[in-house]
Amino acid sequence: MTAASPARLSDATLARLPAGVARPAYDRQATRIGVVHLGIGAFHRAHQAVYLDDVLAHEPDWAICGVSLRSPDVRDALQPQDGLYALELLETPPRWRVIGAVREVLCAPDQPAEVLARLADPQVKLVTLTVTEKGYCLAGDTLDLSHPDIVADLAHPQAPASAIGYLVAGLALRRARGVPAYTVLSCDNLPDNGGKLRRACVLYAMQFDPALARWIDEQARFPRSMVDSITPASDDALRTRAADALGLADAWPVQREPYTQWVIEDDFAMGRPDWARVGVTLSGDIAGYDRAKLRLLNAPHSAMAYLGTLLGLESVADAMRHPALGPFIATLMHRHIVPNVELPEGMDATAYVDAILARFANPAVHHRLLQIAQDGSQKIPVRLLGTITHALAAGRAIDVLCLPVAGWLQFVRRQAQAGVPLADPLAARLADIGGRMQGNAATDVAVFVNESRVFGALAEAPAFMSALCDAYARVSTQLDASLISAVDPR
Repeated sequence: MTAASPARLSDATLARLPAGVARPAYDRQATRIGVVHLGIGAFHRAHQAVYLDDVLAHEPDWAICGVSLRSPDVRDALQPQDGLYALELLETPPRWRVIGAVREVLCAPDQPAEVLARLADPQVKLVTLTVTEKGYCLAGDTLDLSHPDIVADLAHPQAPASAIGYLVAGLALRRARGVPAYTVLSCDNLPDNGGKLRRACVLYAMQFDPALARWIDEQARFPRSMVDSITPASDDALRTRAADALGLADAWPVQREPYTQWVIEDDFAMGRPDWARVGVTLSGDIAGYDRAKLRLLNAPHSAMAYLGTLLGLESVADAMRHPALGPFIATLMHRHIVPNVELPEGMDATAYVDAILARFANPAVHHRLLQIAQDGSQKIPVRLLGTITHALAAGRAIDVLCLPVAGWLQFVRRQAQAGVPLADPLAARLADIGGRMQGNAATDVAVFVNESRVFGALAEAPAFMSALCDAYARVSTQLDASLISAVDPR
């Protein structure tokens, strides 16, 4: 005789939660949807939705309609749960919390009319999105008008599929109905995210309605932002832990480290929540915060991902415990990245780095290195190459900074020659290059740098090419020794 499955998490079962599990501190039925979020993945539900859950305890007008632009999976998981889901805060012991900010979940391919109706709703004042850089359909700093999704949406702007198409279609409906423009807040970490999004939306609208484009440019707001919290992917082990902690089944819980940060430019069209009350930082220097995160958190993450996998390690915590790699990461940050980063006014670099190192070492966070290693062709330029360019201009040594870049090259080579598919927008090109690499530093580096089209002007810098060749050879033959010598160069 098998044990009965636990009841499903929902409004009807909230009262069954154990006393140690936090739950919404407000009447969910009294809240109103004021936010539409495009791309309702794990990061949004572990980060922005948690801040808005805190907001709803004081301001009921900021509940979320979450929209999936592709798959119905999140909708199908959360709809039977009335939008409720569990968040596990990864510490020892873990803390659990049920989030109630998501009041509605839609799947755009199945429910386009409902999505457009929600975007046009006068009650909606804020549209947020986490669609990854690929979802912006950009070419450099502006919209790629030849992108297949954009081409298709421009042929039928009233029936969009892309994030840009939906944003502009919603704004077009509001303009036609005399409803003020909403604020569009990008929560994806790409430089000048709000500026890029504004330019993309205006250029898109200009293709079929120049008056609408002018209205968007004048009336809508696109504040810049920066977000930070390590959020490992959900898996069946997490679902099992959630069922044990809640005594209820949750089809799609999420998990993250306790640390979280959200910095937003204070530029809103129709008002905003009291962000400061719930821990959001309002700042005019988003670029400074973004740069600090990219170079002092994301760059070491990539360094661990590539060097750690080459060492046979699985997680960030494993990397920090490694006798050579752990000290190397600390040295990389304190000695080689901090001097080459312009930080926001008032930021204590040493304290910031030490806090990041403590987060990396958290044994409760199982952040897989292979997950971080994805999309290297997009991550390496903004995480590491900018710091290398700054160091070269300042006349500083770049040999240590080149070791993680060399690790990426060796990672691509290993995966390609083992027949393991790369998760990267340039996967086919990188697989071809990696398959042809022979282990000769000068030849491999020259081919990779020139044919990958990732390195920009650095490809023409002899000092960079020389340092990268040396790092590539050291990574391939004496990785542990190279990391140790970087920590203690005597």
